[in-house]
Amino acid sequence: MHRVQLRAAAVGAFISCLALASASHAFCGFYVAKADTKLFNDASKVVLVRDGDRTVLTMANDYQGEPGEFAMVVPVPTVLQKEQIHVASPSLLAHLDAYTAPRLVEYHDPNPCEPRYALEDLMSAAPMRSKAEQNLPESAAADLGVTIEAEYTVGEYDILILSAEESDGLTTWLRQNDYRIPDGAEDILDSYLKQDMRFFVAKVNLGEQARLGTAKLRPLQMAFETERFGLPIRLGTVNARGTQDLFVYALTRQGRVETTNYRTTKLPSNVTIPEFVEDEFADFYRELFAEQTRKDGGTGVFLEYAWDMAWCDPCAANPLSNSELRELGVFWVGERPARTPWQGSRIAPQAANVFVTRLHVRYDAEHFPEDLQFKATADRENFQGRYVLQHAWEGSDSCQAADTYRAQLRIRREQEAQTLAELTGRDLEAIRAKMRLDGSVPAPTPWWRNLWPNS
Repeated sequence: MHRVQLRAAAVGAFISCLALASASHAFCGFYVAKADTKLFNDASKVVLVRDGDRTVLTMANDYQGEPGEFAMVVPVPTVLQKEQIHVASPSLLAHLDAYTAPRLVEYHDPNPCEPRYALEDLMSAAPMRSKAEQNLPESAAADLGVTIEAEYTVGEYDILILSAEESDGLTTWLRQNDYRIPDGAEDILDSYLKQDMRFFVAKVNLGEQARLGTAKLRPLQMAFETERFGLPIRLGTVNARGTQDLFVYALTRQGRVETTNYRTTKLPSNVTIPEFVEDEFADFYRELFAEQTRKDGGTGVFLEYAWDMAWCDPCAANPLSNSELRELGVFWVGERPARTPWQGSRIAPQAANVFVTRLHVRYDAEHFPEDLQFKATADRENFQGRYVLQHAWEGSDSCQAADTYRAQLRIRREQEAQTLAELTGRDLEAIRAKMRLDGSVPAPTPWWRNLWPNS
């Protein structure tokens, strides 16, 4: 019998997922780096495709142990048929992660002594591309009030669909079959049983895994229908050693997805930060997210990206193709959509009528006592976590405009230092020292100083 380690930090190992249930300003800039999920330890990813009551759920996890020690337990609203279960390529989620990741972009100040030719208009019209087997005792199950409703092998996974009369019986059965169910899980399991939920249980079939040659566990997908649109996370908090990071990528026809029982907050974005952050963007973003979570009281769900899947600006990765979206379960791709205007991106238009929302939540039992509940809105306003490096002009040309530029640059750098401190909680004096600033700024030039230069 294979034992299962239900690691608290890996939502995918015991995530208990339930689903089923515009004109835009061009940002441009040269893409430099992205803050993908690799920056966060024990980060799990879930893709929710939702249209009406139809949902396709894709679950990826960061399980690092022996395959024989892995299992996934997911509450589902109905008994799934084999055709409703699928194994996906990890590359799909990797691509979606890269496409939606917060990004670092850069601009370069022009020579203030040279004439400018509507540079901003040219940049707005030309967004830049990125530089980026088991036999389980049914009789024993029946004695405990547990019913094995269905049993399948899909890819490298052996899958059971279980129902139960009582949470005690279900917990006992799982433990007798070497599932490591943490103390305190019974109450949460009971709450799902009272909702007439079934349990999708997946283990790795080592023989099939060897035959298929899959070294890493691939994401599992399931398709079903329900009026509820949510994602249970409570089981993953029972034996947690601390907070966990969860990334939810929601794909809808309508527009942005937000949580209804927790506050959805946009992360600070579109701000200019010191140039040295280019060499430590990963640290910067981890600190930024931790600080914003602290300021929000640990109960916020953060919006990192919301965008029409047909384009991007700037692109941390190209939009997903129609075939990739179909693999993720976007079943309406391929239908004849109404024509929509191309937004002027150099990236050729891809999927029509698909809007992606990326939500990032750092949660624990204390601050997230309820499962996540979502709604799809009609808001198609584009948003991205975007952080700007504005490289200074370092020329020696002499002109009145250069003198003004150098005075304003000192003020700008002080503001960048203060912004970085505010975003990340870093010590302002340490930032100033790294930037070689003394904290003083020149007095601004009076607006009238150059009004009558010859008077």
